[in-house]
Amino acid sequence: MSDVTLHATARNQNPDDFAVQISDQVESFIVSVREVARGDEPDSAVPFLLLEVSQLLLAGGRLGAHEDIVPEERYEPDLGPEQDVDDLRERLAVLLDPIDVYSEVFDPYEPRKAPVPCRISDDLADVVADLCHGLAHYKAGRTTEALWWWQFSYFSNWGSTASGALRALQSLVAHVRLNQPLEDLDGLDTDEDLAAEGLEEEAGKVMAEEIAGPLGLRTVK
Repeated sequence: MSDVTLHATARNQNPDDFAVQISDQVESFIVSVREVARGDEPDSAVPFLLLEVSQLLLAGGRLGAHEDIVPEERYEPDLGPEQDVDDLRERLAVLLDPIDVYSEVFDPYEPRKAPVPCRISDDLADVVADLCHGLAHYKAGRTTEALWWWQFSYFSNWGSTASGALRALQSLVAHVRLNQPLEDLDGLDTDEDLAAEGLEEEAGKVMAEEIAGPLGLRTVK
């Protein structure tokens, strides 16, 4: 579908319907990630997060294809204190250990950029924080402000952040399903310089023990 068609489709939608659909997807993602972070069903955490991030990025794609949304007010209304996502971040880090850290290249169009270590738990918590900010506007009846924030932050932060987490989650599931183990995790952390140390994104035997078994997938050999 061409960009012209995408923009035409977005313009032809009822704005209220579009806002409701985006807000529903945003709220569903926030609720689902918090539910996963509770740790009640750790066996299905990775594939469930893969599904939820994939669905959220559909909403992001729709926001990205939409013409620029302009807020009704020049200055963003004060929302009060931002929601604290530190507890969510910590719970996800515990749940996803030891496959939380992965390597990522932030901008594929900037040549010769070395990959940097990231955490899925950090990514998901940061995305939730961005989405909650817009949701607060939406629930206060400032629909245009909410859509503007979700679109702006999709381009500036949560779109690329969620995309990185999606690639990591998809890679984990694919390596397990395809019986393609990587090397053992060996000290990979967000404090490491991947370029200097020559470290790669690794999962291997640890992934087999911590992910393949609990997910009910066949053993990685």
